[in-house]
Amino acid sequence: MKLAAIDIGSNAVRLLLCNVMETKDEVLFKKAELVRMPVRLGEDAFTLNKITKEKENQLVTIMKAYSLLIDAFGAVDSHACATAAMRDAANSQQIIERVYKESGIEIELIDGRTEAFIIYSNHIEEHLDHSQSYLYIDVGGGSTELTLFSNNKVVASQSFNIGTLRLLNDQVTKEYWQFFKSWIKEQCASYYPLTAIGSGGNINKMFKMLVKKESKMLTYDKIKEFNESLRNTSLEERITVLGLNPDRADVILPASRIFLTVMKNAGINEILVPQIGLSDGIIHQLYEKHA
Repeated sequence: MKLAAIDIGSNAVRLLLCNVMETKDEVLFKKAELVRMPVRLGEDAFTLNKITKEKENQLVTIMKAYSLLIDAFGAVDSHACATAAMRDAANSQQIIERVYKESGIEIELIDGRTEAFIIYSNHIEEHLDHSQSYLYIDVGGGSTELTLFSNNKVVASQSFNIGTLRLLNDQVTKEYWQFFKSWIKEQCASYYPLTAIGSGGNINKMFKMLVKKESKMLTYDKIKEFNESLRNTSLEERITVLGLNPDRADVILPASRIFLTVMKNAGINEILVPQIGLSDGIIHQLYEKHA
């Protein structure tokens, strides 16, 4: 079965094309292709409360291209979700209508809790030790989703308007940052030991840069060391020396700060990075719909 998912985030718009194969023992999800376009809708939405015409046109062009790719791939079903930037934009509905008219793609505008639920739909917890507790952390450009589960059950879930682009634009107040930390401490206090599961483009990139292939775990100390080294480098050096893409070089620093804050306040020393995200969760939901 061929399925397609589109994640319209605050920093980038991703298209995931996936082959789903059923065996006697399990269902295999094999990525055929992942296309990522750095539109940065959040730059408009979080500062102007709307998407400018320039970025609207760019988004429409991308969605028309994605529609052609989905057709060429032969997907039996597809779904598109828009998150924080489109949630904040006053003109999001007219953009959604235009995208549908010109590309045929219907966009679902989801709230933070729904976003957290879809990310959790990846079922990564099924492959973990059910007797332990885990905190799922997804960091995006406009929001951070936290899902705490223990004994294979969700015990707490919350979406926060804290993201990499919001931090870059100084749009997170001290009071809200304190609320963020207090929620983590309160919810995680009764669960020890606690392991983190990280998702999002920035933690995936950090994992590739900092961890050897045979490991799936990234430590708090490694992220802290990485954060400190980034603060001592210019944006140009992050691109030329570290090899980061221009649209990743600035947001990866606030992303590392968010992960460090969550892990510190939750008392977590290690984070598992399965390299999955919202688009993977959409694929899982599409499969369950057809299965």
